[in-house]
Amino acid sequence: MKATPTGWPRISSSLYYADASTAIDWLCRAFGFEVRLKVEGDGGRIEHSELTFGDGLIMVGDLNKISKMPYVRCPNDIGGGNTQNMFVYVDDVEAHCQRARGAGATIVTEPKTSDYGDDYWSDRSYECTDLGGHHWWFAERLRTATPKA
Repeated sequence: MKATPTGWPRISSSLYYADASTAIDWLCRAFGFEVRLKVEGDGGRIEHSELTFGDGLIMVGDLNKISKMPYVRCPNDIGGGNTQNMFVYVDDVEAHCQRARGAGATIVTEPKTSDYGDDYWSDRSYECTDLGGHHWWFAERLRTATPKA
């Protein structure tokens, strides 16, 4: 594979909200994202944004049913349905969960440990939804696979 453009991960995702500006502030406060770029249009509408979390990146935009992408929806607008879920590794899953809860995230699954055996790994993770209804899983790796001899 060729190298990615400077500053871009191999894969990134876009999320849409009824009020992207509020969502951006909330995602930074609740989950620890940092704003790398925010392009505002008429009336403060978010045309494009880039939020980073370590070497990961998401883009957040305002819903616009008359835009070049009329098919985008926020889960809250379609009865909570999701077409993708976000999974992020963090350093301290307990502290991250408390931060998210304090900012108003709905904790769907409290932090729990999942051990997939010596051939795989063990993670501690939790699930939550954000203010737009998007589902997020945050995990902390506890153990990696045992190397084979």
